Amino acid sequence: MRVKAFVLLGLFFVSVFADAGERMDSLLFVEDHHIDSLGKGELRVNIDDVSFFRDNEYKGNISKGYTLPGFWFRPTVSYQPLKNLKIEVGANFLHYWGASKYPNLNYSDMPEWKGAQNQTGFHIVPFLRAEVALSKHFQVVLGSIYGKGSHGLIEPLFNQEVGLSGDPEAGIQFLYELSWLDVDLWTNWESFIFDNDYHQESFTFGMTSAIYLNRPTSLTHVYVPLQIIVQHRGGEINTEAEDREVKTWINGAGGLGINFKTRMRYLSSVKVEGYFVTYSQKQGGELPFDDGWGLYGLASAQIWRFNVSAGYWYGHDFITIHGNPLYGAMSIYDEDYIVDSPRMIRFHVDYSHQFAKGFCVGMHGDVYNNLAVDAYSDDTGWVREKNKLSIAFGVYLRINTSFLLKKF
Repeated sequence: MRVKAFVLLGLFFVSVFADAGERMDSLLFVEDHHIDSLGKGELRVNIDDVSFFRDNEYKGNISKGYTLPGFWFRPTVSYQPLKNLKIEVGANFLHYWGASKYPNLNYSDMPEWKGAQNQTGFHIVPFLRAEVALSKHFQVVLGSIYGKGSHGLIEPLFNQEVGLSGDPEAGIQFLYELSWLDVDLWTNWESFIFDNDYHQESFTFGMTSAIYLNRPTSLTHVYVPLQIIVQHRGGEINTEAEDREVKTWINGAGGLGINFKTRMRYLSSVKVEGYFVTYSQKQGGELPFDDGWGLYGLASAQIWRFNVSAGYWYGHDFITIHGNPLYGAMSIYDEDYIVDSPRMIRFHVDYSHQFAKGFCVGMHGDVYNNLAVDAYSDDTGWVREKNKLSIAFGVYLRINTSFLLKKF
């Protein structure tokens, strides 16, 4: 009944809205990193806010279902002393409706995170971004970088909902753009340690790039995407830590994409992508596999204000570091539970509408069908599990606007 209601709701929205729009993720989860040279001398107040309600009805033993109701709010002040230099400072607030306290370090991924101190009311972290465009092609960002959905990582490597629940990424970032190449290279420093800290130093290095084999404005655009994520945990001065074993994990992806633009009024584009995805445990023995791989195919279409896509996943001993755990071969809750060569069919639809510049609404629905698979746990041994149908849906409102205080 729940699936039927979701389908009927989607058909209702299709029948109501009928004009072209942008992809939901580009409106809700992506920041524009370009520095406007005309903004020299401007002192501005900036507001970026996403209110969200996301429900994950996950089935099976890989990940449990949960709901995220709340908002994040980021007020900042920016000053652009030069046409190619900009400084922005403020704070990032996160609040879940019904929550009263939050971990000081709001970082969550595949292994358990350890942090004993809490904040009350909101989870608050400082935000400071310094960025300089060294040329029209090359930009350097220090502090709070353009992260999360702005990297353009595929779902097996990055879980999009981290754009709701995660802290702003912070470290250093290099952005390089040419007519035939885009590169995003960054380091996100997730955990800093002091002498005798009880947790490990942790950072993630990442790179996404796209090599354009012809002009992106062509009716048929062909490109080669390359992506890599490396997380390292260690530290030499945390002598009191429970587990000081050095750990290094790597996810990578490479493939081919073709985007077909149409001249039709309501069907604006059709895209087909295929990826070979890898996993490697270079240091440490915390995870059950040392190497793994996967195949990921995705076909999508931009129809009116809707983006509709279908994907297929096959993995062998693959573990995702920051991606959606449904693509992995191990449970994120039961360390003894693993699956053999998981396969999944995924369907996605989203709707987005920009009312005015900086004001937009979006909603989405996802169906993940994890096909029948052999699974192992210490309690049951190897057993054949039936396919598991998981559903996720969400509604979002983003306000991303700026007010000029003074121009010097």
